[in-house]
Amino acid sequence: MKYVKTPSSILFVLLVLSMGLVGAARADEYAETLQLLRTGRLADAQTKTDAFLAAKPRDPQMRFLKGVIQRDSGKVNEAIATFNKLTEDYPELPEPYNNLAVLYAGQSQFDKARAALEQAIRTNPSYATAHENLGDVYAKLASQAYNKALQLDSGNTAVQPKLALIRELFTPNLKALRPANSPPAPAPTPAPTPAPAPTPAPAPAPAPTPAPPPTPVATPAPVPVPSKPAVAEAVNKEVEATVAAWAKAWAAKDMAAYLGAYGKDFDPQGSQTRSAWEDDRRKRITGKSSINVKLDNLVVTVDGNKAVAKFRQDYRADALSVSSRKTLDLRRVGERWLIVKETTGR
Repeated sequence: MKYVKTPSSILFVLLVLSMGLVGAARADEYAETLQLLRTGRLADAQTKTDAFLAAKPRDPQMRFLKGVIQRDSGKVNEAIATFNKLTEDYPELPEPYNNLAVLYAGQSQFDKARAALEQAIRTNPSYATAHENLGDVYAKLASQAYNKALQLDSGNTAVQPKLALIRELFTPNLKALRPANSPPAPAPTPAPTPAPAPTPAPAPAPAPTPAPPPTPVATPAPVPVPSKPAVAEAVNKEVEATVAAWAKAWAAKDMAAYLGAYGKDFDPQGSQTRSAWEDDRRKRITGKSSINVKLDNLVVTVDGNKAVAKFRQDYRADALSVSSRKTLDLRRVGERWLIVKETTGR
């Protein structure tokens, strides 16, 4: 399950703006605390957090960092209390619910984890990390239920395949490596057979004079036709370039190019309309001071005018860092490939 280091909610940005607290000094406080946290200087980070909160006890960003420090220091129950209090004081922020769920899951309290994640999604239906974590929690709950069923009825043959499938979800699929096919060794050249000694023969009758050979007619060289594998590879490259351009526009906060990568029939997650989804994406993307999007293990599958791109996405925005699996469904429209569906966690 994914644990968020710092909240990225637009609400928090609006809160500090409305209170007139955005400035270099405040930003430096957050950055210094986060740097101490990243370098493992947890005691120093805790001291700095306590000093900050002594003057500003309701600051949500620093309270969030306090919970992260407590969790990284092994003070899980204290971290749970911190995030719980944050959800009470700032119920609009989805990240505290997410981290609370991760802590509950670490204690095998999966029902509590599920409830916290469902609340995070109600707060922000587009919160991809919470959706992915909720899937993991459902899988864990299913595993517990199937194990209990086997304990009560060990002869139930229908349960074992289901349990095996759930376990497979938590086992990385390792693809076997195929060695390259070596070219076959050349066949040995047979030794020449000695010609028999010539036998004297009577002189042959004079042969008739042969007719001159016909003048050869030049045949035009065939026009090369691309092979099917070559065509498929070219189409795959088009889709890969489309996905790379989408990620680049996102990182550059180029909203025209980013939103233009989605087709007219794109269906946002949750119950949002397309217009509401675009407004939400504009606020979330342009509100960041910096964004970095890195794609790894990109695999493209093309079927006619449809394509599926699967990859691992590493997303960094200001102090937030999230890594997740993502799938983009694309459709060719004219000369372009456009995104028609976006799924996180598969």
